[in-house]
Amino acid sequence: MERLLHYVWQHRLYPLGPLCTTRGVTVEVVNPGLPNTDAGPDFFNAQVKMGGQLLVGNVEIHTVSTEWFRHGHDHDPRYDNVILHVVERDDGPVTTQSGREVPQVVIGVPAEVEENYNALMREQAFPPCHRHVEQLDALTVRGWLDALVAERLEEKTERIALLADRLGGDWEAAFFATLARAFGFGLNGDAFERWAERIPLMAVGKHRDNALQVEAFFLGQAGMLCGEAWPERLREQVEKDAYFQQLAGEYRFLAHKFSLEPMDVRLWRYLRLRPQNFPHIRLSQLGRLYVSRQVSLSAVTEASSAEQLRQLLKTRPADYWQTHYQFGMESAPSDKRLGRDAADALIINAVVPTLFAYGRHRRKDALCERALTLLAELKPEENRITRRWQGSGLDVSSAADSQALIQLRLHYCDRKDCLRCRFGWAYMKATGIYHTLQEPENNE
Repeated sequence: MERLLHYVWQHRLYPLGPLCTTRGVTVEVVNPGLPNTDAGPDFFNAQVKMGGQLLVGNVEIHTVSTEWFRHGHDHDPRYDNVILHVVERDDGPVTTQSGREVPQVVIGVPAEVEENYNALMREQAFPPCHRHVEQLDALTVRGWLDALVAERLEEKTERIALLADRLGGDWEAAFFATLARAFGFGLNGDAFERWAERIPLMAVGKHRDNALQVEAFFLGQAGMLCGEAWPERLREQVEKDAYFQQLAGEYRFLAHKFSLEPMDVRLWRYLRLRPQNFPHIRLSQLGRLYVSRQVSLSAVTEASSAEQLRQLLKTRPADYWQTHYQFGMESAPSDKRLGRDAADALIINAVVPTLFAYGRHRRKDALCERALTLLAELKPEENRITRRWQGSGLDVSSAADSQALIQLRLHYCDRKDCLRCRFGWAYMKATGIYHTLQEPENNE
């Protein structure tokens, strides 16, 4: 398996003993090079001593030698600087487009490594390495979690920067959309972000002193103020509801004034949601938060602690929703203010990534550092992912850890990409005797 051979080369998991080319020249690997995930040779800037002479260049890896020709490398100038061809089986010499024969070395995948890899691939439980987690040393765990949370923040930074570009460089609008996405609390995240991009904040701002009109703006743009938006079994009672009619009338006025077009109401999801998480309840909370003027990009960049941010995020829906979960259906009074756990989730998923992304944009390291400090301050999220890792013996002590483990699950475990995971790396080298192993400084 070529992918496994890449792994063996990168981490020097080949058996002890001298390496030689197929022509009998001794080979000493000084540096295996940097993995290349794009087109071109598999490893860049490798350093190899061949017959005592230091060569610096690229390395290509194949299961069998003749794959070099099948992939057209003999006609590709990007492979002219390949100094070594690493194969599991030699079935003939290979040459560059200039006719130079490329030295080849045969390296087998150690049986223990292959056995461990196959065990990880066969494992149906999550995480695949759950039997080995408790044996991981603290430095390996800490180093990998730190790298994963940085990777997750970089990924979110890229998304927020693209969002800001899409919104004409308006970082205030980008923060609003990011906060709105977080108000979706997972299931409706995409719908909330799409909704936020349809909200003309300049227009809404002209009516910010009128909470009813802001709620009409928000629910109307969500497509919820048309009777046909509701299931037929609810439609009659919805249309008879006085508050619904009041909001719908306000939205008709605003839609005419600002040429508004609502989004497709079918994008909102209700299945398996607790009533307090219904999107119209969350939209009302967000509307009141917007009216309060408590939360803005400048406000969150000036806040110095998680508690200050919780105070900024304090909100509750309109009074109507204190006794309703649906239009036209009165329920027992319920305080639907945003709770502490929900506020922390908004800090983790909206404030922290925005601070980090904006810090990068403005080249203010202090904002990036504050984002990381906030994650370290907050308690870890409790979900199926964190519970599984805790059940495997891993200590999850902060939101930074839980964010790291979410990244690990989504980008490594779910893809069975154990070869790029440092926990998988530790598992793979758990048995057998190899050359001196050095854990990579990054996760490439």
